[in-house]
Amino acid sequence: MKVKFLTLGCKVNQYESQAMLEALLRQGFQAAEEGEPADVAVVNSCTVTAQSDQKARQALRRLKRQNPQAVMVLTGCWPQAFPEDAAGLPEADIVLGTVNRGALGERILAFLSTRARIVDIAPHEKKEAFEPMTVHGFSGHTRAFVKIQDGCQRFCSYCVIPFARGPVRSKPLCDLRREVEGLAASGFREVVLTGINLPAYGQDLGLDLCDAIEAACGADGIRRVRLGSLEPERLTPEVIARMRAQEKLCPQFHLSLQSGCDGTLRRMNRHYTAAQYREIVENLRGAFPGCAVTTDIMVGFPGETEEEFAASLAFCQELGFAKAHVFPYSRRPGTVADRAPNQVDAAVKEARARRMSAAMDQSRRAFFQAQVGLEEPVLFEEAMCPGVYEGHTPNYTPVRAESREDLSGRILLVRLTGAEGDWCRGELGFA
Repeated sequence: MKVKFLTLGCKVNQYESQAMLEALLRQGFQAAEEGEPADVAVVNSCTVTAQSDQKARQALRRLKRQNPQAVMVLTGCWPQAFPEDAAGLPEADIVLGTVNRGALGERILAFLSTRARIVDIAPHEKKEAFEPMTVHGFSGHTRAFVKIQDGCQRFCSYCVIPFARGPVRSKPLCDLRREVEGLAASGFREVVLTGINLPAYGQDLGLDLCDAIEAACGADGIRRVRLGSLEPERLTPEVIARMRAQEKLCPQFHLSLQSGCDGTLRRMNRHYTAAQYREIVENLRGAFPGCAVTTDIMVGFPGETEEEFAASLAFCQELGFAKAHVFPYSRRPGTVADRAPNQVDAAVKEARARRMSAAMDQSRRAFFQAQVGLEEPVLFEEAMCPGVYEGHTPNYTPVRAESREDLSGRILLVRLTGAEGDWCRGELGFA
């Protein structure tokens, strides 16, 4: 039977889709090629915003039109957080949450046997273990994601993810090391450690994130270890010093900010101040000279005044991020913020997003300009056009260089000779 996956949302979801696909392949299923009809179609959903739920609905309906005879599966964060809504979608023959995905193959076979619709959304438990998952490759990728942590207990006022993902739990170090070594044996030279709240890694095991970084960096054959999105808490000077000791760790840190205004941060139930965030950034830059600090910035959160937005804008300009994902606040039913007073008008939110984006684009251009003249090892990934290949430096600067040879998957020393809109020009063979 041919199966295809459509994955929405974060890198954790991408990893989980790959793990589910590999599990099905071991059970005798086959992966449907691009454009090939599928016997089973799986939508792995995100629920970070109400728009994410709508995208999952649309994806399921589109796949149903394209594969009218296929078994339709809906899984992921949306069914887990909003089981009644997801279970009510008639296009889904099988609905699973984030708990029982390991039984996907069994559920597919059971449905084919009885044609009785299956809804299996088990609740998270306080002391549940980390779900065993392993991947051996990512087709078409030169770097592999490795999920090492799940769950979140931060309960930001705008977010439903703690309800979708449950409590913090972590991948055992022996499993982590074994998986990274397996990926290295498959030809990968870079892995990205991912999680729902990555710095919370190890809270359930008496460990911390540095233990996971050291285990990954210690794997033979891996040249680079990169971190996924980080919440600021727990990045103490001691943690940063341990991170600095790992030569394979890439100096790129996506440190989620959300707002540079303390009043807004309090209403968001974020657990740091702007000053504390600034100190963490300064510590990272001190330990990793030339590192890239990227972030997420939300504008138009309930109650955000023009003065608060101006404070956030000034703070973000001051920090000079290498890149920022800027987005207007989107109301999420089921959250504290959705019920908060002083909701900001949509037009105001969009205007603020444009202003913040323009400022962050300027910061990104300045960051690229600062890379010009450096000589950096670039992991090349794909041809942008005949004879031009793109890859990334350790601090994730995108670089394009000309070559008559296929550079895909190779790490080569490159001199950065110029900065373009969203990438840097590079020169090979300059020595």
